[in-house]
Amino acid sequence: MKYRQLTKEQFEELHEEFAKFLATQQIDVKEWNEIKKSNPETAEEEMNLFSDVVWDDVLTKTQYLEHFSSTHLNLFRCDSETIQRIVVTVNKSDFDFLKPDDYQWFVDHSKDDAIDYFKGQKTYLKERNLELFDLIEKGSAIAKGDLYEAVFKVISPS
Repeated sequence: MKYRQLTKEQFEELHEEFAKFLATQQIDVKEWNEIKKSNPETAEEEMNLFSDVVWDDVLTKTQYLEHFSSTHLNLFRCDSETIQRIVVTVNKSDFDFLKPDDYQWFVDHSKDDAIDYFKGQKTYLKERNLELFDLIEKGSAIAKGDLYEAVFKVISPS
Protein backbone atom coordinates (compact mmCIF):
# COMPACT_ATOMS: atom_id res chain seq x y z
CA MET A 1 0.00 0.00 0.00
CA LYS A 2 1.39 3.34 -1.06
CA TYR A 3 -0.57 5.66 1.27
CA ARG A 4 -3.17 4.62 3.84
CA GLN A 5 -6.59 3.16 3.55
CA LEU A 6 -9.43 5.64 3.34
CA THR A 7 -11.51 6.04 6.47
CA LYS A 8 -14.94 4.46 6.77
CA GLU A 9 -16.46 7.92 6.28
CA GLN A 10 -14.41 8.50 3.13
CA PHE A 11 -15.48 5.13 1.72
CA GLU A 12 -19.10 6.02 2.45
CA GLU A 13 -18.72 9.34 0.63
CA LEU A 14 -17.10 7.57 -2.32
CA HIS A 15 -19.37 4.54 -2.41
CA GLU A 16 -20.44 5.16 -6.02
CA GLU A 17 -16.83 5.53 -7.18
CA PHE A 18 -15.90 2.38 -5.24
CA ALA A 19 -18.73 0.48 -6.91
CA LYS A 20 -17.44 1.61 -10.33
CA PHE A 21 -13.91 0.62 -9.32
CA LEU A 22 -15.13 -2.85 -8.35
CA ALA A 23 -17.03 -3.07 -11.65
CA THR A 24 -13.75 -2.47 -13.52
CA GLN A 25 -12.48 -5.53 -11.63
CA GLN A 26 -15.64 -7.36 -12.77
CA ILE A 27 -16.94 -7.57 -9.20
CA ASP A 28 -20.64 -6.87 -8.67
CA VAL A 29 -22.42 -6.16 -5.36
CA LYS A 30 -23.38 -9.77 -4.73
CA GLU A 31 -19.83 -10.96 -5.38
CA TRP A 32 -18.36 -8.13 -3.25
CA ASN A 33 -20.54 -9.12 -0.29
CA GLU A 34 -19.39 -12.73 -0.71
CA ILE A 35 -15.73 -11.68 -0.88
CA LYS A 36 -16.07 -9.62 2.31
CA LYS A 37 -17.54 -12.65 4.09
CA SER A 38 -15.44 -15.49 2.76
CA ASN A 39 -12.16 -13.77 1.89
CA PRO A 40 -11.60 -10.65 4.03
CA GLU A 41 -7.94 -10.44 2.96
CA THR A 42 -8.95 -10.00 -0.68
CA ALA A 43 -11.57 -7.42 0.32
CA GLU A 44 -8.88 -5.54 2.26
CA GLU A 45 -6.57 -5.63 -0.77
CA GLU A 46 -9.30 -4.19 -3.01
CA MET A 47 -10.00 -1.43 -0.49
CA ASN A 48 -6.28 -0.64 -0.26
CA LEU A 49 -5.93 -0.53 -4.02
CA PHE A 50 -8.93 1.79 -4.33
CA SER A 51 -7.52 4.00 -1.55
CA ASP A 52 -4.23 4.36 -3.39
CA VAL A 53 -6.04 5.29 -6.61
CA VAL A 54 -8.08 7.95 -4.80
CA TRP A 55 -5.08 9.37 -2.93
CA ASP A 56 -2.99 9.50 -6.12
CA ASP A 57 -5.77 11.36 -7.94
CA VAL A 58 -6.30 13.86 -5.10
CA LEU A 59 -2.58 14.47 -4.54
CA THR A 60 -1.83 14.89 -8.25
CA LYS A 61 -4.43 17.68 -8.38
CA THR A 62 -3.19 19.33 -5.16
CA GLN A 63 -1.42 22.64 -5.73
CA TYR A 64 -1.49 24.20 -2.25
CA LEU A 65 -1.29 23.04 1.35
CA GLU A 66 -1.68 24.98 4.60
CA HIS A 67 -0.69 24.08 8.12
CA PHE A 68 -1.83 26.24 11.03
CA SER A 69 -0.39 25.95 14.52
CA SER A 70 -0.69 28.40 17.38
CA THR A 71 2.78 29.85 16.71
CA HIS A 72 3.34 29.38 12.96
CA LEU A 73 1.58 29.44 9.67
CA ASN A 74 3.10 27.16 7.01
CA LEU A 75 1.95 27.72 3.44
CA PHE A 76 3.02 25.46 0.58
CA ARG A 77 2.79 25.76 -3.19
CA CYS A 78 3.30 22.32 -4.66
CA ASP A 79 4.80 22.57 -8.13
CA SER A 80 5.71 19.55 -10.23
CA GLU A 81 9.45 19.54 -9.40
CA THR A 82 9.71 21.77 -6.31
CA ILE A 83 7.72 22.77 -3.27
CA GLN A 84 7.63 26.43 -2.24
CA ARG A 85 7.16 27.20 1.45
CA ILE A 86 6.32 30.35 3.36
CA VAL A 87 6.53 30.31 7.15
CA VAL A 88 4.84 33.12 9.06
CA THR A 89 5.62 33.89 12.71
CA VAL A 90 4.13 36.70 14.79
CA ASN A 91 6.36 37.97 17.60
CA LYS A 92 3.67 39.14 20.01
CA SER A 93 3.10 37.67 23.45
CA ASP A 94 0.05 35.43 23.64
CA PHE A 95 -0.50 35.57 19.87
CA ASP A 96 -2.21 32.43 18.54
CA PHE A 97 -2.98 31.84 14.85
CA LEU A 98 -5.77 29.48 15.93
CA LYS A 99 -7.68 32.29 17.67
CA PRO A 100 -9.97 34.09 15.20
CA ASP A 101 -9.18 37.57 16.58
CA ASP A 102 -5.41 36.97 16.41
CA TYR A 103 -5.66 35.56 12.89
CA GLN A 104 -7.70 38.60 11.84
CA TRP A 105 -5.04 40.87 13.36
CA PHE A 106 -2.45 39.10 11.18
CA VAL A 107 -4.62 39.59 8.07
CA ASP A 108 -5.20 43.27 8.86
CA HIS A 109 -1.55 43.99 9.81
CA SER A 110 0.39 41.77 7.42
CA LYS A 111 3.19 44.33 7.06
CA ASP A 112 3.64 44.88 10.80
CA ASP A 113 7.21 44.65 12.14
CA ALA A 114 6.11 41.96 14.61
CA ILE A 115 5.60 39.54 11.71
CA ASP A 116 8.47 37.49 10.33
CA TYR A 117 8.29 35.75 6.97
CA PHE A 118 10.57 33.02 5.76
CA LYS A 119 10.39 31.87 2.15
CA GLY A 120 12.14 28.86 0.67
CA GLN A 121 11.92 26.08 -1.84
CA LYS A 122 13.26 22.59 -2.27
CA THR A 123 13.11 19.82 -4.79
CA TYR A 124 11.22 16.74 -3.71
CA LEU A 125 13.42 14.13 -2.06
CA LYS A 126 11.00 11.35 -2.98
CA GLU A 127 7.95 11.09 -5.19
CA ARG A 128 5.94 14.36 -5.12
CA ASN A 129 2.66 12.76 -4.07
CA LEU A 130 4.31 10.84 -1.22
CA GLU A 131 5.79 14.06 0.16
CA LEU A 132 2.43 15.84 -0.05
CA PHE A 133 0.74 12.89 1.64
CA ASP A 134 3.32 13.04 4.43
CA LEU A 135 2.55 16.75 4.97
CA ILE A 136 -1.18 15.97 5.10
CA GLU A 137 -0.61 13.18 7.61
CA LYS A 138 1.34 15.69 9.74
CA GLY A 139 -1.60 18.09 9.82
CA SER A 140 -1.53 20.09 6.59
CA ALA A 141 -4.78 20.65 4.73
CA ILE A 142 -5.35 20.95 1.01
CA ALA A 143 -6.07 24.59 0.15
CA LYS A 144 -7.14 26.70 -2.81
CA GLY A 145 -4.03 28.87 -2.53
CA ASP A 146 -5.62 32.24 -1.82
CA LEU A 147 -3.70 32.69 1.44
CA TYR A 148 -0.39 31.54 -0.06
CA GLU A 149 -0.75 33.94 -2.99
CA ALA A 150 -1.81 36.86 -0.76
CA VAL A 151 1.16 36.37 1.59
CA PHE A 152 3.49 35.86 -1.39
CA LYS A 153 2.40 39.28 -2.72
CA VAL A 154 3.03 40.89 0.68
CA ILE A 155 6.59 39.58 0.92
CA SER A 156 7.59 39.87 -2.73
CA PRO A 157 9.42 43.01 -3.79
CA SER A 158 7.22 45.13 -6.03
